[in-house]
Amino acid sequence: MKSKRTASSRGGQQVMRVGDMEKMSLEQLKAVKEQADIDVNLLQDSLNNIRTAAARLEIASTALGDLSLRPQGKKMLVPLTASLYVPGTLDDADKVLVDIGTGYFVEMKLEYFYKQN
Repeated sequence: MKSKRTASSRGGQQVMRVGDMEKMSLEQLKAVKEQADIDVNLLQDSLNNIRTAAARLEIASTALGDLSLRPQGKKMLVPLTASLYVPGTLDDADKVLVDIGTGYFVEMKLEYFYKQN
């Protein structure tokens, strides 16, 4: 039984009817397959990026929870880069610096993050 999907635009892409595909040459079908493979790979990459971001968010949430449990004056290592840490002392566990990109940081209270959940 043939599909009755009509040719319409979905997300800026053309949806073909099965009858249209039956009339295509082998080269045209190969081009359709290659485009579908490209689309699937793009979606897979996007899904992987979302999963990575979600995992990083979970790690950050756990770190904030651990930080709030530490007493004031606690000695700790402060990350400057992914591989460089310097010794520091916890001054106020209720406030953190948040990297918002391109070298800019914002001081925020921890309660803000707990309100968001």
